[in-house]
Amino acid sequence: MNLKQSIPPDFSGFIQITSNNEPVLFEAFGNRDLPNQIKNTADTIFGTASGSKTFVAVAIMKLIEEKKIGIDQPINQIISYPLPNIDPGVTIHQLLNHTSGIGDYYDEDELTDYAELWEDFPNYKIRKNSDLLPLFIDKKMTAAPGEKFQYNNTGYVLLAAIIEELTQQPFDSYLKKLIFEPAGMSSTGYFSLDRLPANVANAYVYDEKLEDYYSNIYSIDAKGTGAGGCFTTLKDLERFWQVFSQGKIISKQAVHMMQTTQASDYYGYGFWIAKKNEHPFPYMQGHDPGVSFISSYDPVSTLAITIMSNLGQDVWTMHKAFSAQFFENDEFVEK
Repeated sequence: MNLKQSIPPDFSGFIQITSNNEPVLFEAFGNRDLPNQIKNTADTIFGTASGSKTFVAVAIMKLIEEKKIGIDQPINQIISYPLPNIDPGVTIHQLLNHTSGIGDYYDEDELTDYAELWEDFPNYKIRKNSDLLPLFIDKKMTAAPGEKFQYNNTGYVLLAAIIEELTQQPFDSYLKKLIFEPAGMSSTGYFSLDRLPANVANAYVYDEKLEDYYSNIYSIDAKGTGAGGCFTTLKDLERFWQVFSQGKIISKQAVHMMQTTQASDYYGYGFWIAKKNEHPFPYMQGHDPGVSFISSYDPVSTLAITIMSNLGQDVWTMHKAFSAQFFENDEFVEK
């Protein structure tokens, strides 16, 4: 087995692979600070982009278990501010599995680059969920609730808003108390780009015209929201998978619901669902300018693969290549 042959020579980031709970590959590549040539290490903190939707979904499932909301409850019964263009029948279930039909502020059919959002609306204004309201409040429904799966960032911003309505605290503070602190994820959090802690990898975007890299600080939200933007480390993610899978954050029944297809054939609640030799397993993934991330855990084989890049590189092709080396006649299918 030659795993390193699947790693591009210019890869910058971190790769962790464990099988049967034994480390197979745990290695950093490239630099967290390009101009100063400061290398990525085992303790480097990386962005996860949309991968952190999983944490929001876990928090919602906890509130459901506590009977503070219902899975099929219409969101207009929970959110206090008016949402005039959103169908009043949209439910928590439909937000979680991307079938709400709500107009998305980042519609990938209209925009090809997340950075385009900030051409007319400065990204430094985005520091909490409500700051995104002007970007979607006037958007019309794109489909009837429950009609079809369409990946939707607005839906997870609204889920984070629901967390804030019910807990009366910022959603990231609630996630810290519910997930990060109990799981020992001491380096994980939603950090402002202008107040990053030590050891965070700067993320870079390649300028093809100038043939050089530039920082993504003007390309993404100044601070993460329910749609994404959490920072974490490989070790913290390993702790999350272990504690979460053991039912220590939410019940094992709720874990199973999140990791069972709830929309189309490849999405649960906050998790994408892949298939390997006909048995499904969950993964988290995200992509922003300068950021790419995927983390999977197969509870049957106990194969765990996490790849993070601070150059926005193709972590998905690497993930497939690694996975194929562990399974003969592999039928790995991911969206």
